[in-house]
Parts: sequence; structure tokens; C-alpha cells
Amino acid sequence: GDVVLLRGDVGAGKTDLARKIIQKTMQDIDQFEDVPSPTFTLVQTYDLGSIDYVHADLYRLSHPDEVFELGLDSAFETSACLIEWPDRLGSLSPEHALTVEIKILNDTKRSIVFSWQDVKWEDKLADVKSLNLGNN
Repeated sequence: GDVVLLRGDVGAGKTDLARKIIQKTMQDIDQFEDVPSPTFTLVQTYDLGSIDYVHADLYRLSHPDEVFELGLDSAFETSACLIEWPDRLGSLSPEHALTVEIKILNDTKRSIVFSWQDVKWEDKLADVKSLNLGNN
């Protein structure tokens, strides 16, 4: 039921970040497969052991209700979801989600800001918070 909302302009790195998260999980369970962008399929699902990962690109949605047709409403409760273009969810955006805002600084640098309301993310992000990434 973990939902990560990936926000950022075109080319910011939303798909790349989602792909790396899925590939790392695959690597951890000795599973390997291609992780394509869901730009045209809208949703890609990966059975990764005890957890299903759902990677969705909502850019082409014309109305938030289409989320129900894609089955994302139930995935928000049962799967690890990585959602690109979450603004398309409107009021259906899960309150328990982690938001990751990626901003392009230049061709090789990005700024990433995490925000959340659910306290569960405090523990889940402890490793990330302890990194000393500096300003590079």
C-alpha cells in the first residue's frame, strides 16, 4: 500500500527513478526483466515476490475517474505504486502517499524534495535522510 507520487517536468527523471527502484527490487530477488516506460500502456505491473509493484504514467488521462478503470484505486491499498503525473489523480490522490518532486537544475543535476503527511515515511526514509549528499 505504499504510494509514491513522482512530480516533475518532462525529462526531469521520473521514469528513470521509478525504473531504478523496480530494477533494484528485482536484483534483490534475483529477477531480471526489462522495465519499460508506461507512457503508452499507462500501467506496468511487476510481481516481485511478496509485493506487486505498479508503475503508472497518468499523463494521458483525461479525467481522474479513469483511475478506477486502470485498477489503481485498489493498487493504492495492496501494491507498491510509483505514479508519474499524479496531478491527474485530482482528489483521488492517496493521503498516505510520499511525494517526490524532481526539478531540473541543469543537464546533469536535479533537485529532489520529499514530502509526506503519513508518519510511516519517517522510518521508511531514515536511510535517505542519513545520506550526506551535499550540494553537488
